[in-house]
Amino acid sequence: MTDDTWGAVDAYMGGKLLQSDPALDAALAANRAAGLPGIDVSPLQGKFLHVLARATGARRILEIGTLGGYSTIWLARALPEGGRIVTLEFAPEHADVARKNLQAAGVAEKVDLRVGAALDLLPVLQAENKTFDFVFIDADKENNGPYLEWAIKLARVGATIIVDNVVRKGAIIDPANDRSDVQGTRRFFDCAAGQRRWVASAVQTVGAKGWDGFAIGVVEEATPQGSPSRSE
Repeated sequence: MTDDTWGAVDAYMGGKLLQSDPALDAALAANRAAGLPGIDVSPLQGKFLHVLARATGARRILEIGTLGGYSTIWLARALPEGGRIVTLEFAPEHADVARKNLQAAGVAEKVDLRVGAALDLLPVLQAENKTFDFVFIDADKENNGPYLEWAIKLARVGATIIVDNVVRKGAIIDPANDRSDVQGTRRFFDCAAGQRRWVASAVQTVGAKGWDGFAIGVVEEATPQGSPSRSE
C-alpha cells in the first residue's frame, strides 16, 4: 500500500460522505493564498471531529492551534444554539486569515479566537473559570504534554480530549530520531501515561495526510487518594 492508495481511498470515501462545501473550500484556498503551511486536518478528519463533537453533545469546545480556522469551522458547526468554541493561535498572521475564514463561513459569532502562546493563554482561561466539554489539541508538538495537562484541568468530568499527530510516520519509536516534534510527542505519551483523570487510547491513521494518528480519551473524576486507578 502506498500514500497514493491511501489518498485515493480518502477521495473515494469523501465522495460518498462529504458534500460540496464552498465555505470550507474557500477557507483552504485562502490559507494557501496566504502562505500558511498545509497542515490542516483533511476533510474527512474535519468531519470526524464534527461528528464526535455532536455525538458527545459538546457545548463548550477548546481548540489549541487554530491555523487558518479550517478545523475551527468544522467544530463550530457542531455546536448547538448558544454553544461556544475558544480557539488559541500563536501567530497573529494566521489568526488574521482565520478571522476572515470564520466570518465567511458564518460561524464567527460562535468563536472566541485568542492570539498568543497557548501556555500563556490557558491560565487565563482558568482564571476566567472556563470549563470545556471537548478539547482538540493540534498545535506545536513540542508542548503537547503541557497542553494535555491544561486540557484536563479545564475539562469537565466526561469531557473528550483529542490530540492530533501522535505517530509522526512511526518516528516516535525510532530512538535515533531527535527531531523536536518527535521528542515532544514522546514526552506527550509519557505525560499521558501518568494521568489519573484521562482514560485514553490512540489510533494510527493513513489517508490523504499520510501516516499518523491521534490519541483520544475521556476525563473522569480524580481518583481518591489511596484508591487504585484504572491503569494500576
